[in-house]
Amino acid sequence: MFKAKILLVGPIESGKTVLANFLSDMSENLGGEYRPTQGVRIVEFESQPEGSGDKTCEVELWDCSGDFKFEVCWPALMEDSIGVVIVFNPDVPSHLKEIEWWHSMFVSSRGLQDGQCLLVAHHKPGSEEEEGRPPLASHLSRLSLIHSNLEKEPEDVRRAFCRYLRNVLTTVSESREREEMSIIT
Repeated sequence: MFKAKILLVGPIESGKTVLANFLSDMSENLGGEYRPTQGVRIVEFESQPEGSGDKTCEVELWDCSGDFKFEVCWPALMEDSIGVVIVFNPDVPSHLKEIEWWHSMFVSSRGLQDGQCLLVAHHKPGSEEEEGRPPLASHLSRLSLIHSNLEKEPEDVRRAFCRYLRNVLTTVSESREREEMSIIT
């Protein structure tokens, strides 16, 4: 069984913990009082990446605090991660600008490929959901984007995460094969 360490990052109050709890089946209650994550919270669960047949993957979802007071810890959290999910609230205009910084820090600086990053426009309960792409910086517009509304279409979010996970595993597997071939030749 393959183990995948995926980082969940983004601005404060974007919905990272709610999403982590949902994906790991840790909570039926999707609302509740906001309590900021202190540093990082790791949830583990098994998932079947879309198109993998009956193969399962053990996922370590690292729910990273969006508070910059934990910034000194972030390089250590990035170690051995193979994917990054950037969560933002599209109803907060500053989040659209902030996700550029999160991408730069957690994706670009590590040389991850576009397929290893997923943008999640997380819609909080009661918010007006706008489908389509929010106005993103050009280098972010080529990344996969999903809209997360856990009140209306929760299983769509789970399926999209499974597709993303399959893409990450494929990208990592192909990269390892290329490395092995370069050593042999």
